[in-house]
Amino acid sequence: MSAVDYQVDGKTYEGWLVKPEGKTNAPVVVIAHAWGGLTDNEKQKAAIVAKEFGYAAFAIDVYGKGKRGETVEQCQALMNPLVGDRAELQKRLAGGLAAAKAQDGVDGSKAAAIGFCFGGLCVLDMARANQDVLGVASFHGLFRPAENIPQPKIKAKVLIEHGWLDPMATPEDFLAISKEFAGADWQAHVHGHSYHSFTTVGANNAEMGTMYNADADRRSFAYLKTFLAELFG
Repeated sequence: MSAVDYQVDGKTYEGWLVKPEGKTNAPVVVIAHAWGGLTDNEKQKAAIVAKEFGYAAFAIDVYGKGKRGETVEQCQALMNPLVGDRAELQKRLAGGLAAAKAQDGVDGSKAAAIGFCFGGLCVLDMARANQDVLGVASFHGLFRPAENIPQPKIKAKVLIEHGWLDPMATPEDFLAISKEFAGADWQAHVHGHSYHSFTTVGANNAEMGTMYNADADRRSFAYLKTFLAELFG
């Protein structure tokens, strides 16, 4: 496992690469981070993908090297401009995907993307923009549509893991994205007793509605393992 610097439009971004042991040409799973930037949470998920699932994992960075948020205000200042400029966000996602595929020991013809919270929105945008992935999986993702792609024709397979009590993705939002993705090969698992950030170990802010749920975390990753096995064959 190692940090990997890469360039998008002349700016430096810092990813995190974890390879499975004993494999020299593994499919790659891109991991998109939550609103605070690439943190230990994404690195932990990358380790699961590599060590337990047997795929290469590349956690991308859409903010820029060294740009991370710790407070709510800092995270919002990093995330909100990209949520408001989806073309720019999609360009950075494409750059991260290209960097992932370029790593030694990776089979660039077999790629998928997973994301958490803001990263869930990111991978849904990768599907909307028809970036070169076989499938995407969004965990407690934001469902806000991309204004620059009002009627997406989605080719990738889509998995949505959603907490029914998520205040940032309401039942109305879930219904809206089910209509938006109606033409895609998509599936969703909705977890009861689950809020936003249900896979984020240590999340415990009832006021914000960000709460870790060990059962939903375990179940959702079991669904992910099946989904990736189907994608990669």
